[in-house]
Amino acid sequence: MTILSPDPAPLAPPLHFNALITPHRSLSMRGFAILIGIVAAVNFASGVLFMAKGAWPVFGFCGLEVVAVWWAFRANYRAARAHETVQLSDNELRVRRVDAKGKARAFSFQPYWVRLALREEPDESTHLHLTSHGRGIEVAAALSPPERADFARALERALAKLRSAPAAERMPQEV
Repeated sequence: MTILSPDPAPLAPPLHFNALITPHRSLSMRGFAILIGIVAAVNFASGVLFMAKGAWPVFGFCGLEVVAVWWAFRANYRAARAHETVQLSDNELRVRRVDAKGKARAFSFQPYWVRLALREEPDESTHLHLTSHGRGIEVAAALSPPERADFARALERALAKLRSAPAAERMPQEV
């Protein structure tokens, strides 16, 4: 395993495997706008009701609740900017991670030496590790356990196909 500069040069074609892994977000921006509108309306109505009964400080707390819900969703959507790419070329398996703040890290493996290890836990969670020469990293952590297993099978197939292909087939043909 080699740790590369954050933005290494693109892998040379052909790519035998190319995956972009992003965290799942089930609520769209339109859905978020509808939800925050409902939360605001309910809290405003509750606040007005409490203010009419003389408990005017509750109105401020209802407003704070709307702000807290908005802030929590904003933080969640900011975290969704994180992603991971896994690419396999003739000479390299590269994993590039970008965190929510945009900081990137890249790891490189020689495809003939890298091994995949899908570890299943008693609680039915899974962890997928790429290892080579005693060092390794976990990949596809944003995927669900069934998706991670499918991802591992697809990457293992791509690696097996690359390893079994004769060198002459992997070299670009001159015209």
